[in-house]
Amino acid sequence: MSETSTLQPELLTTLVSLSPVLQPGTFVFCSVLHNATAREAMSVAVASFVEDEGLSLILPRTEAVRLGLIFDMTMRQITLMVYSDLDGVGLSAAVSGELADHSIPANIVAATQHDHIFVPSRQADKAMEILRDLQKFAQDQFG
Repeated sequence: MSETSTLQPELLTTLVSLSPVLQPGTFVFCSVLHNATAREAMSVAVASFVEDEGLSLILPRTEAVRLGLIFDMTMRQITLMVYSDLDGVGLSAAVSGELADHSIPANIVAATQHDHIFVPSRQADKAMEILRDLQKFAQDQFG
């Protein structure tokens, strides 16, 4: 958090209201080709992205298992309840930087209202602690 003290006032204002929430369930990242399985997987995906190699999906783990999809690791979803502008600067960097300082991978999905961070399941509680500490640090800056 030492580098956080040099953050711009607008970012500190956002961090004050970070309000991370650990969502229920576990999630996986999968890649599928454009076929019948992809259509069914899309119907239960929480996020998707079209890449040159195929369709990347974030799915509840139970659905990926049901569909017989291959995945590497199980993730937990943390939603930052602060409203996040799509043209806002620095939130993803501040959050991923704090988590990286503790060797926690952060896969961030920016949506129209909030940012969502997918972290390895075994590190989710530690990630929540770090994000709460980041919010408290920002709150302390405003005295």
